[in-house]
Amino acid sequence: MSTANVNSADLSISSLCKDYVGPTGNVSVLCGVTLELNRGTAVAITGPSGSGKSTLLYIIGALDSATSGSLKAFGIDPAQLSSSDQARFRNEHVGFIFQDHHLLPQLSVLENVLVPLVAGQGVTDSDEQRARSLLERVGLAHRVDHRPDQLSGGERQRVAVCRALINSPKLVLADEPTGNLDRSTAQAVGTLLLELSRESNVLLMCVTHSHELAQQFPQHFELRDGQLVQLK
Repeated sequence: MSTANVNSADLSISSLCKDYVGPTGNVSVLCGVTLELNRGTAVAITGPSGSGKSTLLYIIGALDSATSGSLKAFGIDPAQLSSSDQARFRNEHVGFIFQDHHLLPQLSVLENVLVPLVAGQGVTDSDEQRARSLLERVGLAHRVDHRPDQLSGGERQRVAVCRALINSPKLVLADEPTGNLDRSTAQAVGTLLLELSRESNVLLMCVTHSHELAQQFPQHFELRDGQLVQLK
């Protein structure tokens, strides 16, 4: 974990808490999470189901809000943005990878990778070239015109990785990215994700139940009782 000052780290989280209202009152999922990370770092977060791993990712990615505490990503506090500006923040700075790849079935592989650009300035020739380059990097150059239902699970997740990187994000948030894959495919996708994140100098945060995947990461945290404990 970085020892940088809270204002200098690319991602600064301080005393972050998240409560939900349950049948018997408030339930605390995150209780004082504090973390500082910079680009070029790859972090895996493990913990039991319901421990708040995905909630933490969603708060960082401006898909959810904290009950208390502070968070800044690249000098921006997403909680202070309007909903439209939060959407712009996600599109410009964050790449998401989920357990379910969420590819659009009616689009080709190439078109799926380019989807995040449609909400911005539109797709240019250089964007398409970058998409093709990313697909070639992950071994799918021969699949650019295929539809998702013509791909294996591992291939679909590799397309999702390319889609997450197409906007050259500073931060990639992966929520159980190998959860639906067999063991050997999961290891290959995990290795690929780490390689591409290093090449692109992004800050990679991955939530996973797989301790094998977590061991591939240079930093490993576990969520215990609502707080992050660093294991390596």
